[in-house]
Amino acid sequence: MNGPLVNLRRLSAKFFSSGFSLLCAASFLLVCAFLPSAAAQTCGSQGVAVQVLGSGGPELQDKRASSSYLVWEDGQAKALIDAGGGSALRFGESGAQMSQLDVIFFSHFHVDHSGDFSALIKSSWFEDRKTPLPIYGPLGNDFMPSTTEFVSDLFGDKHGAYRYLSELLIPGEEGSYLMQPHDVAASSTPVNIFHNGDLAASAVSVIHGGVPALAWRIEARGKVLVFSGDTNGEGAGLVQLATNADLFIAHNAVPEGVTGVERRLHMPPSVIGQIAADAHVKKLVLSHRMLRTLGKESQTESEIRKRYVGPLQFANDLDCFPVK
Repeated sequence: MNGPLVNLRRLSAKFFSSGFSLLCAASFLLVCAFLPSAAAQTCGSQGVAVQVLGSGGPELQDKRASSSYLVWEDGQAKALIDAGGGSALRFGESGAQMSQLDVIFFSHFHVDHSGDFSALIKSSWFEDRKTPLPIYGPLGNDFMPSTTEFVSDLFGDKHGAYRYLSELLIPGEEGSYLMQPHDVAASSTPVNIFHNGDLAASAVSVIHGGVPALAWRIEARGKVLVFSGDTNGEGAGLVQLATNADLFIAHNAVPEGVTGVERRLHMPPSVIGQIAADAHVKKLVLSHRMLRTLGKESQTESEIRKRYVGPLQFANDLDCFPVK
């Protein structure tokens, strides 16, 4: 009579033990699933670094977040450049905090450069931010909003799409902080735009079809970081802006030999290489990688190497580029 009972007890103990182990394992995996990877949180822990939050374009099939970049100083997220779709998730995975940012810069307001801005602002509502958040971007035209219009269209108290968050834009509504949007009247030569402590920024207008667009130069602790944004590369302004840059992030949205509207919007590898060479940049990183350039890295590099011989890397989401 004792044999079956003992076996039953052993079976129950074994089942409980294995079930408990499975439960623990499942719980551990569930917790891990909601934690950013350790690698993603180590960018910029010392010195100055740029983290690529979004390395893709507007296509979803490239399986990348759209354009967005984060400047780090000693583990603090200091400046955000663009906020394309998917970048809010990458922002969280990076370990950054909206309460840390000194400033946000926009190159232009195509969706793949601005689509996650609202998500980031909503996230900031849950943080203990107390200081104003300056936001700089281009002027508008007949079919694109200016920076002040863009922010107001989203968060204005009368007609904003997300006017329930107008307390973060409208003075007197007692929000924990206020956004401060600014329209940048840039020209074909660099103009100083922002300065706060050891962080400074200048911009130049660039040609991106008929869309008002800016390229940005950010200086932090003597390091120079330049972001081309979307441009066809025409004019001398971008070379002036990127002169002697420690890091130049250029957009590799079209392959060599492209014609038509794509060429009027973006610069092919040969133009990227020429600008990098003329500006004597110390390192070149290619981002905004679309389906028409993915898989063509060898051809892209070959064209660039005809003109630029310095360090070159292709960006992926959450890649970190320390600047030494």
